[in-house]
Amino acid sequence: MSERRSRASQQDETSAPVIVRRSKKGGDHGAHHGGAWKIAYADFVTAMMAFFLLMWLLGSTSKYDKQGIEDYFNTPLSSLLGGNEGTAAARPNVIQGGGRDITDSRPGDGKKTQTEPTPPTKVAPIAAPADAARLQQLKEKLTALIEQSPVLKTFKDQIRISITNEGLRIEIVDSQNRPMFPSGSSKLQPYAVTILTQIGAALNDVENRISIAGHTDAVPYTAGPEGYSNWELSSERANAARRALVAGGMHGEKLLQVRGLADVLPLNSNVADEPTNRRISILVLNKAAELAFFHDGGRTTIDEASPASSAIPEVVSRLQPVSVSHSTP
Repeated sequence: MSERRSRASQQDETSAPVIVRRSKKGGDHGAHHGGAWKIAYADFVTAMMAFFLLMWLLGSTSKYDKQGIEDYFNTPLSSLLGGNEGTAAARPNVIQGGGRDITDSRPGDGKKTQTEPTPPTKVAPIAAPADAARLQQLKEKLTALIEQSPVLKTFKDQIRISITNEGLRIEIVDSQNRPMFPSGSSKLQPYAVTILTQIGAALNDVENRISIAGHTDAVPYTAGPEGYSNWELSSERANAARRALVAGGMHGEKLLQVRGLADVLPLNSNVADEPTNRRISILVLNKAAELAFFHDGGRTTIDEASPASSAIPEVVSRLQPVSVSHSTP
């Protein structure tokens, strides 16, 4: 009897479930990686903030500024500043300091010496290829417009178009028997208004900004009020040309500069009253010249082929007409 109980007890012990308890070693293994997603999320949020900031900046930038930024990066900086490509030492706006040049291989005692500062020189801006191509297309369109328009073709001997180092220059000059303005006046003759209004709309084909200059001959202006001279007269004539261009369809925001240059840049300096010296010059600035304009505080090189263009006083009005309190004789 006891033997059977012993066997039954052994069977119960073998059939009972065995529970094994194991303890984790090494602590919480996932705790080491619990903060990685936070770093990744922070990087993502930073990138998105930078992206939306870039989109906001691009959205608040005008198309002229965007084009200027594009052309700025297309033009080598050393060329824009006037130096040879790859040579920073040739830049005109670098002020020479004292001391011995460590790149100079000539023998010396190593003492610091004072060097004379090199005066800055004005260097013509260099247009980007794409910008130059647009201005060339505009020149071809204006030339074709003059040939196809019966009115403009009549006066084509008074319209001169050329590509310069600052852009596209359109000059309207006086003829011996056909002046653009009455003598001593800033009121355009009807035929001159026709020329300017027909040219005005064509200037909208490019985004480039416009500079307008008025020129007179060398005959002194003495009939008007005291102090009134060819400077005031050339400025008022330039503004009259501006009004005619805008009336013809040129967008007013394209205008960058209106200036009067009196008789300081004659086409023919040998004849004081040479008719072609009396002219209106319309300069469609390339982007390099426009950037130089703002970089130099509103000063640009004089875009004329004249020995007098090194240093010339200017009567300049930017974006606003020149106002004269007295009447023009």
